Amino acid sequence: MHSTLTAHARCLYGDEYRPTPECDLEHREHYFVEELTFADADSILAMLRELCPHVVDGHLPVWVRNLAYRLVLLQRPDESALMREAAENLWMHGPDWDDIAADLGRRADILEAG
Repeated sequence: MHSTLTAHARCLYGDEYRPTPECDLEHREHYFVEELTFADADSILAMLRELCPHVVDGHLPVWVRNLAYRLVLLQRPDESALMREAAENLWMHGPDWDDIAADLGRRADILEAG
């Protein structure tokens, strides 16, 4: 097993900013998806921020990014900054998700208005 979710993602998908480490572990996408599914929000955010520090970069597939943000928002439903971050990701990789991104923005506005 990899030491972190980020290390697992790096081995599976690569890293735009540093070399992929040598690894003898079995790399099957469904193992990564299982780990992502049950990861805590901090681990997921660490992966996103390290492997995709800017919205337009990184080698994580768009579907992995979308799932990761969805899982984070399920764990932290009242964090407007995370809603906006997820919306920005959806806007950048849409347009299929533009309506969801707009809804996240509206929800963030409501939370901030209190």
